[in-house]
Amino acid sequence: MPASESEFKGNPMLVLSQGPDDKFPFQFGLKKAKLILENIDEIKKFVEKHSK
Repeated sequence: MPASESEFKGNPMLVLSQGPDDKFPFQFGLKKAKLILENIDEIKKFVEKHSK
């Protein structure tokens, strides 16, 4: 399922869902999105390390 946008208290949110039945999708705002982008290489290393 593709990412979608929503709003929380007037702030934009990005919503990542595993499908239409996902009761608790992963949501975050602009501040955390920027933090993710700044640390994307570390996130990739973490996923590779723990995906064995």
